[in-house]
Amino acid sequence: MRATVEPFYAMEISRLAHHLKGEGRSILHMEFGQPSTGAPAKAIELAHRILDRDPMGYWDSPDLQAALAKLYQRRYGQTVDPNRFILTCGASPALVAALAANFTPGDRVVTARPGYVAYRNVLKALHLTPVEIGCGPETRYQLAARHLEEMNPAPAGVIVASPANPTGTIIARGELARIAQVCRERNILMISDEIYHGLSYIEPAETILAFAPRAYIIGSFSKYFSMVAWRLGWLLVPEGETERVRAFSANMFLTAPSLSQHAGVVALEAHDELEGHMQVYRRNRDLLLAALPKLGLDKIAPPDGAFYIYADVRHLTDDSMAFCKRLVRETGIAAAPGIDFDPVDGRHFIRFSFAVSTAEVEEAIARLTRWFAQSSGG
Repeated sequence: MRATVEPFYAMEISRLAHHLKGEGRSILHMEFGQPSTGAPAKAIELAHRILDRDPMGYWDSPDLQAALAKLYQRRYGQTVDPNRFILTCGASPALVAALAANFTPGDRVVTARPGYVAYRNVLKALHLTPVEIGCGPETRYQLAARHLEEMNPAPAGVIVASPANPTGTIIARGELARIAQVCRERNILMISDEIYHGLSYIEPAETILAFAPRAYIIGSFSKYFSMVAWRLGWLLVPEGETERVRAFSANMFLTAPSLSQHAGVVALEAHDELEGHMQVYRRNRDLLLAALPKLGLDKIAPPDGAFYIYADVRHLTDDSMAFCKRLVRETGIAAAPGIDFDPVDGRHFIRFSFAVSTAEVEEAIARLTRWFAQSSGG
């Protein structure tokens, strides 16, 4: 049976935004979760040197695996065998490999709703059954242990994300431990999407490795390390599973780009530069949290981490896609419609990414202020 997946609606908004830009319009791109900053300077410098001396090819960097092991020791206090890191062409292939290696067609895999659009669509593409659990303010838009306890029969797997996309919410340490315990008791395989780790404003996010050593963990250089276009990520697999899962990854995706692997080793040490980016995101977050409620957008998921504002606009529309098209046409601000993240209630939400410059955030606030005033007749 042929799999059917829905479009990535933010892509459509982006295409419209680029069309308007081609007509000479000023566009503020806040529709995607991609940092406007480039890769760390020393990573770019190394890449230039590598291009001159190394023909490159299919390769898994032992230096990068060792550097990732050091990251887990430094960031989480966790000791990890470097060989457990499977290097991937970004986080998306890591997700596909984890799912393909562990589930059979028809298996039920739980995700939170709202949640990243690709969870639902990749599960469908692999002929797995996505089970989306509606999560609202009462659980801070996150899965809770009780959701998994109450399911009968138990699902085969669950994907958790903390910080989450589109909300930025972080699962508290105690709740994450309880989720891991339920999964252990009910034999539910855990996949933890940790690509936004390092991007926390309230308290650091916990790795699921601290509670579930048999979980699969997805990481990426695209977010905190500001290396979107380098297409570099990793899948941390449980002990004893590396060769089995690597077989899936290698056959489907070969290896991560050699140049990116060289640069990644250096990027992992660019702490001061990357923390400078964090100060920009923190400032942008504060500006939006102060300005949006004054415009009537006062129902916002708690942006504990990542770089998103997920705002309730039900008092303005019941069609978030149409609202986002109107917004970009009339203000030049591109935002993501909530239907990407929640096919049920997403028509009432939009998502702004604040991984742009502070000047762009300030300009967005000014445009929104004028637009809302005009729309209300003020």
